[in-house]
Amino acid sequence: MTNNENLNGRVAVITGASSGIGAATARRLAADGAKVALLGRRKERIEELAAEIGAGAVAVVADVTDRDSVRDAAATVRAALGPVDLVVANAGVMLGAAFETAEVGEWEQMVGTNITGLLHTARAFIDDLLAAADDGGKADLVLVGSVGGHGIFPEYAVYSATKAAVAHLTRNLRAEFGPRGVRVKNIEPGFVGTELGAGMSDTKQLAQLAEWRTGFTILEPGDIADAVAFATSVPARLNVAELILVPTPQG
Repeated sequence: MTNNENLNGRVAVITGASSGIGAATARRLAADGAKVALLGRRKERIEELAAEIGAGAVAVVADVTDRDSVRDAAATVRAALGPVDLVVANAGVMLGAAFETAEVGEWEQMVGTNITGLLHTARAFIDDLLAAADDGGKADLVLVGSVGGHGIFPEYAVYSATKAAVAHLTRNLRAEFGPRGVRVKNIEPGFVGTELGAGMSDTKQLAQLAEWRTGFTILEPGDIADAVAFATSVPARLNVAELILVPTPQG
């Protein structure tokens, strides 16, 4: 989908980089020539990935729900790799349950990660992105949403609401920053084989999710990573603003 020249020399930050889409995206962007900062809470995981990628990769422990943690991480990234011109806000949580029995703490976790964490991430790096655009380079803010932001998924109301917020936030930030040269885009996957949802306490929904993921051929994290690489490597005049990626049987 892309070539090394288009991402060569760029400095990328990926949140939620310890597994799944985040880890696959870090590998792909690095393979295409970008320096990559791997942000995540699981120190061992991101350090292993940074070692696997090699030169040009740095692991930074950060919790996107904590504003100070993200700001500190941004300073660490700049010191290690220089100013950032590509941000993939990928960290997310999906915890399904019937509304009337759901753990309120799980709602707070989803809102804190999927919305507030994304805002902290974007805010921590927006000055870098604006500076990159001012210098005539590419500047990309990629917000990872979900098809859940468009569809109706019973017992996933709060998760779907957080992803609908991501979609509309992207549209508004695109209007705000597009004229200033920063490409804001929303990548919205359907079913992907990742750890997403593994932490939900509702055992019925956990079993249902496993059944959905094994009922047909679903996407791999590398599929989403390919899409991110494509969307950020196109000419600066083009913004791939919204990209929905679903397994063929999902429709």
